[in-house]
Amino acid sequence: MLLVGHGTRDEKGVAGFTAFVDRLRGRLTDRDVAGGFIELSPPPLTESVGELYDRGHRHVVAVPMMLVAAGHAKGDIPGALAREKARRPGFDYTYGRPLGPHPAMLRLLAERLDGVLDVPAAELAARGDTAVLLVGRGSTDPDANAEVVKVARLLQEGHAAQRGIEFVEPAFISLAWPSVPEGLDRIRRLGARRVVVLPYFLFAGVLPDRVVDQSLGYAAAHPGLDVRCAPVVGDCDGLADVIVERYEEALAGDIRMNCDTCVYRIAIPGFEDRVGAPQTPHHHPDDPAHGHGHGHGHGHDH
Repeated sequence: MLLVGHGTRDEKGVAGFTAFVDRLRGRLTDRDVAGGFIELSPPPLTESVGELYDRGHRHVVAVPMMLVAAGHAKGDIPGALAREKARRPGFDYTYGRPLGPHPAMLRLLAERLDGVLDVPAAELAARGDTAVLLVGRGSTDPDANAEVVKVARLLQEGHAAQRGIEFVEPAFISLAWPSVPEGLDRIRRLGARRVVVLPYFLFAGVLPDRVVDQSLGYAAAHPGLDVRCAPVVGDCDGLADVIVERYEEALAGDIRMNCDTCVYRIAIPGFEDRVGAPQTPHHHPDDPAHGHGHGHGHGHDH
């Protein structure tokens, strides 16, 4: 198993990913498990593939540690794996799918929500003034942003409704609208007096910290609104359950990728120019290929 993360400049995020890789190693004692990043932080993907290759493995199942199928999952990781295949004789890989709106992920989000809300469901239902702001990373890929909105709706009709929470609104910390302050303002204008900001991120990082900073900044400017920030999903057994499921379905050849709204395959209105666009991997600073340009035209500070 090869776990592929995006990478972050935040040491807490790297530590969380590393701890999760160790968790999988302890759980899958009959399998070899490695993990690496496509950019920003060590170990780079090429190093992790090299470790497995040097231990005699010629085929790996790569599982993207991504919540939605945006550019990283659709292009960067497959591109990096294809580069490793060209570098290493006999090496091949099977690529799994991102985590997506899995029921177990919804349960983990609900647990993080309940952990900071700490109000009986009956009281919430009676008051009717509590809402949730689900904050995703944000992307230039409409399919990825739509996935975040889908998760918000599933939370609203499931756990939120059972808990007496009025509604769940989506927002994004970068590249997409609405922003965190805009999402909070919408919730306030819709009548909520208490809001839980729920970051839709796996591990700590610059962007999740920015979610908290912007939320607390908005709260300071609107003292009548009770704003509470939930933690990220983090290293836990529930996340391991989903990763193992993605690993096993890839191993069995049951991938079930959603291609109906992929801008690289389908002419989505407004994104027709992306159909068939070439996909190139990010170049990790610790990768020998670094310096050739990654062709994305956007910066990162995760």
